[in-house]
Amino acid sequence: MLKQRIEQVLADVKASCIKHGRDPESVRVLPVSKTFPSEVIAQASELGLLRFGENKAQELKEKAQALAHLPLQWVLIGYLQTNKAKEVAKYASEIQSLDRLDLAQTLDRRLQLEGRSIDALIQVKTSSEASKSGMPPEEVLDFIQQIQGLDTLRLKGFMTIAENSQDPVVVRDCFKRLRDLAEQARQATGLELATLSMGMSADYDLAIAEGSTELRIGSAIFGARDYT
Repeated sequence: MLKQRIEQVLADVKASCIKHGRDPESVRVLPVSKTFPSEVIAQASELGLLRFGENKAQELKEKAQALAHLPLQWVLIGYLQTNKAKEVAKYASEIQSLDRLDLAQTLDRRLQLEGRSIDALIQVKTSSEASKSGMPPEEVLDFIQQIQGLDTLRLKGFMTIAENSQDPVVVRDCFKRLRDLAEQARQATGLELATLSMGMSADYDLAIAEGSTELRIGSAIFGARDYT
């Protein structure tokens, strides 16, 4: 069943890219494995998936330790408390939820101790929902200037979570807002900032239409989650 779901997601993403005039090779899928056990991730790795997104630093650490014998990469996509930065510095290859200066500085110190560097995306709040995390768009350019001296964080682009709405215009506007901000940041800083991580299982077609380069897909690949 997992194999069929993976194949279906990849086929659907390819079809969406073609529909919107995008090169399918320009959009990659990040399987989101949060709440699913290590055994399922090991099975997914046998099917060719080697990079996984996790919401919690502790869960990422536990899975990284359990599956250390496999050549996997771990991506932290959820909110990170500074006191959990050590887990990310030790086990993650990327963080997509960089959203404040104290976190960046703490990660930098921890990464220096580990002798490592990781990729980083700035999480931007593009919706009006109070429950959504992320940096306000108007603070992003100053933040980039502040963290450019932190060599352990390789800034690659931006991430956002669209508003939880049934109106595709509202959802698509969140993605458009991030795309426009990324272009503004490229022009202001001269950095490549090529990655736009936006779009999940329910809205990735709209994200592809607005220029997403990475889709965070969980339930469409792994099935329904059991949060109990």
